[in-house]
Amino acid sequence: MDDHAHDPSQLRFGTVLPAGTAPEQVELAVLAEQAGWDGVFVWEAAYGPDSWSMLAAMAARTSRVRLGTMLTPLPWRRPWKVASQVATLDQLSGGRATLAVGVGALETDLPATGEVTGLRDRANRMDEGIDLIRTLWDGGRSYHGRFYDYETGRLDLGAAAKPVQDRIPIWVVGVWPAPRSMRRVLRCDGIIPQYAAHDSDPRPGDAAAVRGWLTEHGLPGSFDLIADGETPADNAQAAAATTAQWASAGCTWRLETRWEARDTMSERIAAGPPRSA
Repeated sequence: MDDHAHDPSQLRFGTVLPAGTAPEQVELAVLAEQAGWDGVFVWEAAYGPDSWSMLAAMAARTSRVRLGTMLTPLPWRRPWKVASQVATLDQLSGGRATLAVGVGALETDLPATGEVTGLRDRANRMDEGIDLIRTLWDGGRSYHGRFYDYETGRLDLGAAAKPVQDRIPIWVVGVWPAPRSMRRVLRCDGIIPQYAAHDSDPRPGDAAAVRGWLTEHGLPGSFDLIADGETPADNAQAAAATTAQWASAGCTWRLETRWEARDTMSERIAAGPPRSA
C-alpha cells in the first residue's frame, strides 16, 4: 500500500460548485484555482447550464485544477457522447479531466422525461456505459452489449478524440458494503462512497473500512477514495483538523460542498482549502 495516500499533507481538495449561471460558475472556478484548490466539479442536471460547456470554458481560464462532474448520471446519457465530451475536455485542459458517474438520483436529477428509473436497469446500463467509454478512450471501434451497440470503421474520428491522459480517471459511486456495487468499483479509478450501514453522517472510520476493502482487493493506496462535506471558512485550524481525519482514514480527495448554504460558497472557496499546516 502507498502510505503517502494516508498522509494528511497529501490529501487533495476540490470544490463542488453550487447551482448558478454559467458565467458565475466559471468565475468561481477561476477563484478556486487562485485560492489553491486542486479540483473543481460541477453538477450535471437534466436541464440547466450545460456542465461540459462550462468545464470547457473553465479549462480555457485555468491551468492547474482538475475538472469534472459531480456527478454524471450515466444511465441517462449516451455513453459515446459522454466519452466524446470528456475526451474533448481532456484535450482542452491539457489532461485535467475526471469523470464521476452514478446511477442518478430520481428526486433531484430527473424530471418526467420517460427515462428508465428501475435501480437494477440503471445499474446494468451504468456498467455497460463505463465499459463502452473505456473502450472508446482506448481506441476501440466496436462494442456490443445488452443495452448498447457501437460500431464504426472511422479511424480518423477516434484519433481526433484521443485523450491527453493515458487513462482518464473514472470515479464511480459505490454503495458500501453492497457486494455488487463494490465490485463495480474494481473496474474504475476511484470510489465515491455511499454508506448504507447507518442513517447518520459518515465518519472517518467508515472510509477506513472502505480503504481496507480496496487493499484486500489489490488496489493501491493511490486509488482515489473521495470524502465530501463542509468545513468553516473562518476557522482554518478546525477545518484542517476535520479533513486530516479523512486523510488518515485513507481518503485521497476531500470535496467541499454547500448543498444547503449555496450563498456562502464563494466565501468558502476564497478562504482556500483546509490544508494541514
